[in-house]
Amino acid sequence: MKKRIVAADLFCGIGGLTRGLSDAGIKVLKGYDFDADAKETYEKNNKGSSFFSIDVSNLKGKELLDGIDRKNNYFLLAGCAPCQPFSLINQSNKEEDERKDLLLQFGRLIKETSPDFIFMENVPGLMNGKGKHIFRKFISILDKQGYYYDYALLNTMNYEVPQRRRRLVLLGSKFSEVKIPSGSNKIITLKEVLNKYPPLDAGKKDKNILNHEARNLSKLNMQRLKLTPKNGGSRKNLPKELVLECHKKHKGHGDVYGRMSLEEVSPTLTCKCTCISNGRFGHPTQNRAISVREAAAIQTFEDDYEFFGNMGQNTKWVGNAVPVKFAKVFGNYFMQLKDNL
Repeated sequence: MKKRIVAADLFCGIGGLTRGLSDAGIKVLKGYDFDADAKETYEKNNKGSSFFSIDVSNLKGKELLDGIDRKNNYFLLAGCAPCQPFSLINQSNKEEDERKDLLLQFGRLIKETSPDFIFMENVPGLMNGKGKHIFRKFISILDKQGYYYDYALLNTMNYEVPQRRRRLVLLGSKFSEVKIPSGSNKIITLKEVLNKYPPLDAGKKDKNILNHEARNLSKLNMQRLKLTPKNGGSRKNLPKELVLECHKKHKGHGDVYGRMSLEEVSPTLTCKCTCISNGRFGHPTQNRAISVREAAAIQTFEDDYEFFGNMGQNTKWVGNAVPVKFAKVFGNYFMQLKDNL
């Protein structure tokens, strides 16, 4: 029997998926991402995993397999292609968005490397929205290559992640039928996550806690946030003179300028999740948006996972990451599959 599972992580970013798989006992040898600035964060937090800055469209299977011992190890190919083209919040209909083809590039690499196991994560719109024709092509590749697979729409809050985040997950295996693991009845609220961090003023950075840094607020936005009720209040509570002109005419996106609630899970974090004007990202009780560290904790990164970039980069990387504990669930599942072969 082969000893362990080794893996490559496509579209790895700063390593949320890599960290979760590693925590489950899978050795992630390589991470690939177009964003070269993510290299330092990825490699310093995932010792033994090498980051390669490359457009996955230009990555060849032979190059990907270089240095991977297939004889003595099972090989997992994991990929979370950029999902913005298929997101429900993306109103663009631009057909030329090159990111739409990245899932099929993942499929091409499956054909070229024939991995033993497959993990894919993406937005629900890939299955039942704008991306369903792409997803059907991806499934067709798996069928032609003879894979067993299962997929489902999941919510990370049901997997002990303190965040309402719906995702399409697909698992594949060469050897036997697979089944998406069920979640947990335990819901982790923000009270269990955020209360351990010391108070922080807008525009300040804590010297003792990595990346505990909050964006500055204009005087007007500070006034708005002060008048937004704590623990779940929204801009609907603001006096008319503080309501933005665009909000007077447009009642959608009601979470913008809202506060999170300590008694609930977080809304879906985005690549702008430390800015109150981009969603319900106000701190539940303090007059600021959540910090990068708090966003990372909601994404279930440990507090020693350090992000090496400016605040905009760190926010984007954290918001786009696969929640670590969510990834670990599937890593554990693959380890069980391996042990039963």
